[in-house]
Amino acid sequence: MLLCKDLSIYTGITNDLNNRLKAHTEGEGAKYTKGRGPFILIYQEDFQDRSASTKREIEIKKLNKKQKLELAENN
Repeated sequence: MLLCKDLSIYTGITNDLNNRLKAHTEGEGAKYTKGRGPFILIYQEDFQDRSASTKREIEIKKLNKKQKLELAENN
């Protein structure tokens, strides 16, 4: 999860975190993140396959902002 400069939280998946962060920073990542940088990586999880990662992403996206921040703070 990325904390954006407008204090919103972006949740996404990738198989190359450093490359994805660079893309978001350069405005080439998701449409949502364009113009919302700089970003702070506040939470990440590692998975063995894309299916498990996608399922977890969906779970996290269903959380409200307070729950997302609590998840990030507790890890």
